[in-house]
Amino acid sequence: MAAGRGAALLRAEASSGRATFLELFFDLAFVVALTRVSQRFADVSDETGWALVGGLGRTLLLFLALWLIWSQTTWITSRYEPERSIIQAVVIGTMFAALVMAVTLPRAVEERAVPFTVAYLMVMVVRPLVVAAALRGHPRRLVPFRLAAWSALSAPLWLVGALGPDRLRLSLWAAALAVDYLAWALGWPLPRLGAAAVGRWRITGEHLAERHQQIFLIALGESILVIGAAFGGVDYSAERAAAFGIAFITSAVLWRIYFHRAGRLLNEALGRAGLPGQLGTASERTHALIVLSVLVTAVGYELVIAQPFGPPRPTWLLFVVGGPVLFLLARIRLDYEIFGRVPRSRVIGLVVLLLVTTALARWSPMVGLSVVAGVLALIALVDALRSRQRPLEDLASPIARETPGNREPEA
Repeated sequence: MAAGRGAALLRAEASSGRATFLELFFDLAFVVALTRVSQRFADVSDETGWALVGGLGRTLLLFLALWLIWSQTTWITSRYEPERSIIQAVVIGTMFAALVMAVTLPRAVEERAVPFTVAYLMVMVVRPLVVAAALRGHPRRLVPFRLAAWSALSAPLWLVGALGPDRLRLSLWAAALAVDYLAWALGWPLPRLGAAAVGRWRITGEHLAERHQQIFLIALGESILVIGAAFGGVDYSAERAAAFGIAFITSAVLWRIYFHRAGRLLNEALGRAGLPGQLGTASERTHALIVLSVLVTAVGYELVIAQPFGPPRPTWLLFVVGGPVLFLLARIRLDYEIFGRVPRSRVIGLVVLLLVTTALARWSPMVGLSVVAGVLALIALVDALRSRQRPLEDLASPIARETPGNREPEA
C-alpha cells in the first residue's frame, strides 16, 4: 500500500510534457540569480592577472552551484508529477532557497557566505529527504536517499568554508562542488546499493527539453535586460546608440542560431530517445555551457555600450569574444547530440573568431563587438540558406540509442 501511494508521485505516461505555471514562477528566482552572476562577471572585467583569474573562478563556482539547483529541480519535475502538492511544495521551497542564494550572491564568497551556504544545503540535503519520505515504500526512494547521503558528505566542506578563514573558502567550496558534481555523474553510488542508472531513468523527455529551452531564453532575456540597463544608465551619444543596436542584433542572432534545427528539435529528440535520461544528461551539460556563454556575452555588451570607442583592453575580449566562442562550442556539441554530426558553418565561424582575437586586442571594443556580430550573422545566414535547399535532417543521436544490451531496469 505504501509503495502504491508513493507511485502516485511518479509521472504517468499520459502526463503533459509542458512546463507548468509553477515551474515558470520558479524560474523568476533564476532571473534574479543570473543577473547577479552577470554583475559579478562585470565587476572583475577591469582586473588583470591573478585578480582576474580569481574573480572569474569565484563567479564560475557560484554559477555552478546555482546551476546544480536549477537542473536537479528540472529533473525532479520531469521524473515526478508536478501537479502533486508535495512536489509543488518542494519546488516552492527550492525557489525560496534559490532567491536567498541570488540575493546573497554579490558577496557570497565574502561576508554573506553563511546564508548562501545554508540555502544551498537546505536544497541539497533536506529536499531529497522530503522526496524520499513522500515516496514511502516505493523502490525509487533510494535515489533521493543516495543524493542526500552524498550531499551530507560534502556539507562539512561547505560549512567549514563558510565559517572558516576567508583564504580557505574558495578552495573548500570548489572541493565541495566537485564532490556534488562527481556524485551526480557517477549516480550517487553507495555501498551494497551501487549507483543509480541515471541514463536509464524513465522521465518525460519533452518536458526536460522544454525546460532547457526555457532556461536559455531566460539567460537571453537577462542579456536584453543588461543591454537596456547599460544604455539607459549612461549619457546618450550616437556611438553608444550604435553599440546598443549591435548588442541587440547579436542577442537576436544567438537566438536564431540556437533554435536552428537542433535547438528546435530538442523536444522531439528527447521524446523519441530510447534512453531519454542519457540524452537529457548530455543536454543538461551542454545547456550549462550555453547559459554561461550568454551571461559572459552580456557582460561584453555592457562594457562596449559604456565605452564603445574607449582604449583597447585585451581582458575585455574574454567577454566580447570569449562569450560567443563558448556559445559556438556548446552549440556544436548540441548538434552532435541531436544529429550525430558537426556543422561546418559553426566550426568555420569558431575558427574565424579565434584567429581574429589577437588583432581585435588592438582595436576599440566597438570594433570587436561588430566583428563578432558579423561572424554570427553570417553563420545564421548560411543556416537559413541551407534550410531552403534541404529538408530537416532525421534525428540520429549517437547518445540515446537503446539496444537490447542496455535495457536494464532503472535504479
